[in-house]
Amino acid sequence: MTLLNKFGIGPGNAPSRDVSRSVATAAGSGDRSRPKGGPPAPVAGAARVSPSSETTRVSNGLKELLWNLDGLGRGTLLDLGAAWQTTLSFFIEKGFRVTADDLLRSWKQFLDQEEKMLREAGKSPDPSVDLTSAGRATRFLESNLQYPAASFDAVLLWDLLDYLEQPVATKTVACITELLRPGGVVFAMFHSKKPEGFQRYRVADSSTLQVISSPLLCPAQRVYQNREIQDLFARYRTTKSFIARDQLRETLFIK
Repeated sequence: MTLLNKFGIGPGNAPSRDVSRSVATAAGSGDRSRPKGGPPAPVAGAARVSPSSETTRVSNGLKELLWNLDGLGRGTLLDLGAAWQTTLSFFIEKGFRVTADDLLRSWKQFLDQEEKMLREAGKSPDPSVDLTSAGRATRFLESNLQYPAASFDAVLLWDLLDYLEQPVATKTVACITELLRPGGVVFAMFHSKKPEGFQRYRVADSSTLQVISSPLLCPAQRVYQNREIQDLFARYRTTKSFIARDQLRETLFIK
């Protein structure tokens, strides 16, 4: 079984046509910032392909996030999901400088590269390369989430942790924690059981999310229990959760 087959990624699992890297723009100006060590930012407002299927859901977590950010002024926000123009515009209009960095697509591309490396190595892999899950996590984050420390006031994590290997999820939360300023907020979602389909999310208004059915990038890896979530975010001083009927838990973590 190949590395990609292990994660359910291979022929027949076509990637969605999302913007794959970062989009950063300052509200009220034409400036496009590039975080130190981060990828170059393409022109803000990149067009997205119209989704084939979408629904809406009331989001108490989003409302709580906006309440925590109210009065912040010209804050900074990191969106780790797909770069939807509606989400970018929503926060830009509220005075935020927004950076979108599709972390799950980056993880899928990383696994592609790992598979290629193993295939080319054949029976003689480089003994210095750590092929364990922990080793992959370290290599992945050496080239991702490379932004200056304490550079964001909020992070939209969505449900991405459910789709990452455990060591990658743990290191991702640690990286995000370093990127947040004191008092910064993480908005995350967790499935109560493994999802049957793959979904993306975008902000419709201050209390509503659009849920878009999308082609699978990576299969869900695990369902987090309460204690596991608390352990992941142990460095945060406040948490608040909202349980919905669609088997999604929205949680805010305040550093």
